[in-house]
Amino acid sequence: MINTFPALLQSFFTDRLLQQLRASAHTVASYRDAFRLLLRFAHEKLGKEPSVVSLKDLTPDFISSFLEYVEKGRNNCVRTRNARLAAIHSFFRYVSFRAPEYAELCYQILAIPSKRFERRPIEFLTRKEIDALTNAPDKNTWIGRRDWTFLLTAIQTGLRVSELIGLRCEDVVLGIGAHMRCNGKGRKQRSTPLRRETADVVTSWLCEINGQPKDPVFPSIRGGPLSRDAVERLVARHCKFAQSHCPSLSRKKVTPHVLRHTAAMELLHHGVDRSVIALWLGHESVETTQMYLHADMRLKRKALSRITPLGVKPSFYKPNDELLAFLENL
Repeated sequence: MINTFPALLQSFFTDRLLQQLRASAHTVASYRDAFRLLLRFAHEKLGKEPSVVSLKDLTPDFISSFLEYVEKGRNNCVRTRNARLAAIHSFFRYVSFRAPEYAELCYQILAIPSKRFERRPIEFLTRKEIDALTNAPDKNTWIGRRDWTFLLTAIQTGLRVSELIGLRCEDVVLGIGAHMRCNGKGRKQRSTPLRRETADVVTSWLCEINGQPKDPVFPSIRGGPLSRDAVERLVARHCKFAQSHCPSLSRKKVTPHVLRHTAAMELLHHGVDRSVIALWLGHESVETTQMYLHADMRLKRKALSRITPLGVKPSFYKPNDELLAFLENL
């Protein structure tokens, strides 16, 4: 009974993830959701309850069908598919040590590769779009002032959603050298300075809510911290309103993570070094910050201007014929 699938799955979470690896709550939640989906899929395809599913049922073909279902049946992106596969791989690596009799099955599952995906340039907001978005909340209401403070803080600090909703009043240091402390990805603790105007808004907000040290900086109506879904709805709601004042927002998919990218691009446009941006955002490596260079068309145009031949006026090619213009726009 020790090496049954239910027993191995429980020990994987309790022993491997929580005790041995001390995985973060976000990792545990992600792995939990992956196996909840897998067990529901097994119930639909195999007609078995989760408690009677065996390791022999989890063949490579079955796992591949599950990944296909995640991507196409649930309309999830390839990144999500790969995240589900990563959870399955981690479990079967654990099984290969705990139950060697399933070594061949583990080898076959671990051989399933992650799927490649198209890496598109990151989305970020321009200064005009930032102003339109931050002016969208109604500052005459409590919720509007909270949302206004949230958007300003997110765009200026570049904190992740998990870091923003995890902020407590004791994490905000005001006065000279105002900054926010947060526990970031990988249990890294870091402090992010606040600009004067952001610090003033945050100061007014904290005075309004009069929160205790352990209270959330951005509470919900019920007083608890905002959820991820609530933050996504918050950003989407104000972005939709801001589109009437800034039509370019309608061409962008603005998510909470786009606000983080916007903070990085603001730093890059003001000449801040990539290594400093990596520290600011809490990146594990400076190479992660490389994607912001690819997204910045102004830097590329600046580089292009430096290699323009002498005596030639810098300009962009424009076809002077209607047919050529048509072909160029295809």
